[in-house]
Amino acid sequence: MNIPMVDLKRQYEILKQEIDDAVLQALSATQFILGPNVQAFEQEAADYLGVSHAVGCASGTDALHLALAAAGIGEGDEVITTPFTFIATAEAISYVGATPVFVDIDPKTFNIDLNQVEQAITSKTRAVIPVHLFGQPVDMNALVKLCDDKGLTIVEDCAQSFGAHIDGKMTGSFGAFGAFSFFPSKNLGCYGDGGLITTNDEQRANELKVLRNHGSRERYHHNIIGYNSRLDELQAVILRIKLKHIDDYNQNRRRVAHRYSNNLADTGIQTAYEDTIGLHIYHQYTLLHEKRDDIMKAVQDAGIACAVYYPIPLHKQDVYMEAYKGLHLPVSESVAQNCFSLPVYPELPDAHVDAITEVIKGAL
Repeated sequence: MNIPMVDLKRQYEILKQEIDDAVLQALSATQFILGPNVQAFEQEAADYLGVSHAVGCASGTDALHLALAAAGIGEGDEVITTPFTFIATAEAISYVGATPVFVDIDPKTFNIDLNQVEQAITSKTRAVIPVHLFGQPVDMNALVKLCDDKGLTIVEDCAQSFGAHIDGKMTGSFGAFGAFSFFPSKNLGCYGDGGLITTNDEQRANELKVLRNHGSRERYHHNIIGYNSRLDELQAVILRIKLKHIDDYNQNRRRVAHRYSNNLADTGIQTAYEDTIGLHIYHQYTLLHEKRDDIMKAVQDAGIACAVYYPIPLHKQDVYMEAYKGLHLPVSESVAQNCFSLPVYPELPDAHVDAITEVIKGAL
C-alpha cells in the first residue's frame, strides 16, 4: 500500500488540461506581477468569502504579518493566541515587535479556549489571533462579542479553514482581518507559496496593498517601509481554477473524516471532534491515543503516511522557551504528546480509508 498524506498529483491530473491551458495563456500575456489573474482572484475570493476586500500576498505568514502591521500592532503590545498551531501564528506577532500571549486550548476542538482568552486580557492587550485549527471554526460570535466589549482587534488565522463557516458566514469575515494560506497541501492550495488577507474596511485594504508592495502608492514613490509580498500571477491562475471546486473538495474531506470516525468508533481512540458551532472542513484529520507512537509505526510500516501536527507547543519551542519557561499549558502539552493525523484529501477512496482503519485496529 502507498497512501500519501495528500495526493496533489491525482488532483492535478483531474484539472490538468484546464490548468495547463490557463498557465500557458498567462505566460503568453507576460503580465507576471499583480496581473489580471491576481486581481480577478482577489475579487472572486472576496465574493466567495463574503467580504468587501481580499488582498493577495506571498504567503499565509505574510498575511498574518501584514494584517498586524495594518492594524498598528507593535512594540509594547500583547496579542493573545494559541500555542497549538504552526509557528507562523506567533512569528507574525514577533515580526511586528509585539508579545505573544499563549493561552490553552479546548481538549475536544483543539481551538483556543475562549474562557482563558478573557482571563489573559491586560491593559497591554491589543489583539487576539484565533486559529481555526484543522478546519474547525472557533466560536467567532462569542469571540467577536468579547473583543468588541474590550476594544480588541481580531485577526483570524484561516490558514486551514478556507470554506469553513458558521451558519453560512465564512471564516475570515468575522474579524477585522482574515489571513489565509495557499500552501500546496491546504484545502485551497496553489503550486508554491501564496496568501490572502480579507477585510471589510476599504482604508485597511488600501493600506495592505501599500504594505505588500514596498510601501508604494505610486510607482517609485515610497510612503512607508513596506514589504515585497505579492501573490504570484501564475499561482493566481491555479487558485482561480481550484476555487471553483472548493466546496466539493471540502465535502469530500468531510466524507473521508466521517468514514474514519465511524470505522474507529469504540476503539478507544479519541476521533476528530465536530462541535455544533461551525462547519468543520478537515484540513487535517487528527486523533488522540496514548499509544500514538505504536499506532503510527504500524501505519507507516503498512506504507501509509501519517504525521504529528503539532509535536511541540509554541511556548516549548526553542525560540520561545526562555521567555515562557514558567508557563504550563496542560491541555496543549498533553495533546501534543498524543495526537496524530491520518491522510485526508478529496480524492481519497473509501476503500483506502477502510484499509487504513483496519491497520489501526490491528495495531490496537
